[in-house]
Amino acid sequence: MTDNPYPESFEKGIRVNKFIASSGYCSRRKADELVAQGIVTIDHLTAGPGDRVMPGQVVRISGEPILPEEDLVYIALHKPVGVTCTTDTSDPDNIIVYLGFDKRIFPIGRLDKMSTGLILLTNDGAIVNKLLRAEYHHEKEYKVEVDRTIDDHFLKSMASGVPILDTVTAPCEIKQDGLRIFTIILTQGLNRQIRRMCEYHGYRVVRLKRTRIMNITLGNLPLGEWRYLKPKELRDLKHLLGL
Repeated sequence: MTDNPYPESFEKGIRVNKFIASSGYCSRRKADELVAQGIVTIDHLTAGPGDRVMPGQVVRISGEPILPEEDLVYIALHKPVGVTCTTDTSDPDNIIVYLGFDKRIFPIGRLDKMSTGLILLTNDGAIVNKLLRAEYHHEKEYKVEVDRTIDDHFLKSMASGVPILDTVTAPCEIKQDGLRIFTIILTQGLNRQIRRMCEYHGYRVVRLKRTRIMNITLGNLPLGEWRYLKPKELRDLKHLLGL
């Protein structure tokens, strides 16, 4: 937690660089650079050096809202089958309605409707942007069961790369855990990637569960339940992301 972001005077507000720094987004010096680049807005108006943020105003960087640290939320959910990772409330199975959380949050990435496992949700745009950028190669680990016995050819081919979606998947780690069960660690996020990789080899995925995103693990979190990220988890995650 940080101190009240408006310590100077409620009427005078707080300088925009200090407001951004109080959110944990970056240092004041870096905030000044962002303001100079013209990508910081206060209530949709471009901020200038020395501008102040009044209570109730919304600061955005490249369109993403920046909140004081005490207003930020980081959640790990054990998603069940049937829940869709979308904020579109016209979808009756959307993850936001399922959670019923009292703040506006959104999922980081996707986990297809028929899969279970770990998904992170937050209102921190800085973490979302870092996690979703493919060039950072963030690890995601899955436990997968297929419809028939796995062989060495399948394991080696999956590890070296599979042609799907007009590309070849990046090399990945994979190990067999049973006759039809394997663990796979991906650094990509192609649409239905594991299912498509298995289908290429003539296998059908029976069960797919994501067990880890970077340093955050599902652990023994019950199916359908959620928890806040622990302080150490969040610190380590931000360190890995360079935040």
